[in-house]
Amino acid sequence: MGSMLSLVTLDLSHNNLSGSIPKSFEALQYLNYFNVSFNVLSGEIPSGGSFKNFTMDSFIGNVALCGIPRFHVSTCLVVSNHRSRWNKVKRVSFVALGVVAFISIAFLAFIIVRCKRKDSTCREVNELTSIVPERISYYELVQATEQFNERNLFGTGSSCSVYKGILNNGKIVAAKVFNLQVEGISRRFEVECEILRSIRHRCLTSVISCCSNEQFKALVLEYMPKGNLDKWLYSHDYCLNLIERIDIMIDVASALEYLHYGYSTPIVHSDLKPSNILLDENMVAHVSDFGIAKLLGNGDSVVLTNTLATLGYIAPEYGLEGLVSTRCDVYSYGVMLMETFTRKRPSDDMFGEDLSLKRWVEVSIGETPDEVIDVKLVMNFKEVHIDKIVQWKYILTRLCDVYHPYLNWL
Repeated sequence: MGSMLSLVTLDLSHNNLSGSIPKSFEALQYLNYFNVSFNVLSGEIPSGGSFKNFTMDSFIGNVALCGIPRFHVSTCLVVSNHRSRWNKVKRVSFVALGVVAFISIAFLAFIIVRCKRKDSTCREVNELTSIVPERISYYELVQATEQFNERNLFGTGSSCSVYKGILNNGKIVAAKVFNLQVEGISRRFEVECEILRSIRHRCLTSVISCCSNEQFKALVLEYMPKGNLDKWLYSHDYCLNLIERIDIMIDVASALEYLHYGYSTPIVHSDLKPSNILLDENMVAHVSDFGIAKLLGNGDSVVLTNTLATLGYIAPEYGLEGLVSTRCDVYSYGVMLMETFTRKRPSDDMFGEDLSLKRWVEVSIGETPDEVIDVKLVMNFKEVHIDKIVQWKYILTRLCDVYHPYLNWL
C-alpha cells in the first residue's frame, strides 16, 4: 500500500487489525483522509508526510499505539542506539549459530550415509567374491570334474569337450576344455574369452572364469541343466511342445538382436545351430560357443575369412566366398527355425543338390503340411482335437511375420 502513491482516502476502521502502521505510508502525498480507529494496532504512529495533518480521531480506540502528544496516545519509549545495536548483534549471532548447526548436522549425516554405503558395497563385493571365484586353478578344475571323468562329460567335438563340475563352494559349472592338438585352437580360445568377458544378455551363455597355461586351456561357464536344443529335438526321451519351441526361438532372436545391434561392436556368431543353443532350468535358451565369432570393428559390415561353420547352416555368401556379416547369422537362424518345427536336419539324407530344407518347407507347407510338421507336434494336436492344418498354417505364417527381418529370404 505504501506504493499506491495516488491514494487519497483510506478507511480501515473497525476491522480488528493488528500490527503497526507502516512507515511507508508517509510517502503517500495525496492521502488526505486516513482512519484506522478501533482496531488493535500497536507501535509508533508515523509523523511525517500526510500524517502531519491527521488528528487523534484517525487513531482512537488503539490502546497500544504510541507517538507524538498531538495524537493523544502514550509516548513511545526511546531505545538507545547501544541497546539497538546489541539486539542486532544478538539476532545475527542466533542466525549464524543456526546456520553453523545446520551445516554441521548435514555434513555429519552425509558422512554417516557415505560410510553405510561403503560398508554395504564392501559386503556386496565380499559376497560376490565368495560366490564367484576370480580365478580357478587347473587343480581345482581337476578336482571339480573328478579328473575329467567320462561320467561328467556333457559332450565332445573336434575342438573341445564339456564337463560338469562342482567347485569347492558347491557351485555347479560347465568346464569347456579346448583340444590344443587342433590347429588354431589357441586363437579360438582367445576370441571366445574376448567376446564373453564383455557381452551381457539373459539369452547368452555367462562365463564365470577361465583357466589357461601352455598345456591347458578351459572356460568355466554357467551350468545349463537342460542340455541343448539338439538333444530335445532328436532324443526319444524328450519332447518340446509348441509354446516351448516358439519361446526358444524368441530367446535366440533376442540374443541375435543384442549381438548385432545392442553391443558397441557388432558380433557375428557364425555357427548358429541347435547344439549351440543351451537351455537352463526354466527352459530359457542361451546362445553359446563363440569360438569362431567375428567382431565387425572399424565400421565394417562385412569381413573376409576362412569358412569354419557347420554345413547346412552356412549362408551361401559365407560358404562360397568367405564373406561374413550379420546376414550369415540371419540365414543360420532361419534354417534352425525350420528345423525346430519340422525336426529335420538340413543335412538329412533326403536333402541333396535338388532339394534343401528351405525348398522342402516352401513347397510342402501350402500343399501337404502334415509332411512338414514334426510328427510329435501333430500327435499332440490330435489329442486336443484341434484342426492341425489350419492351426499350423496360422502358426508358421505368424512366425514369418514376427521374424520378417530375419526371414525375408523365406
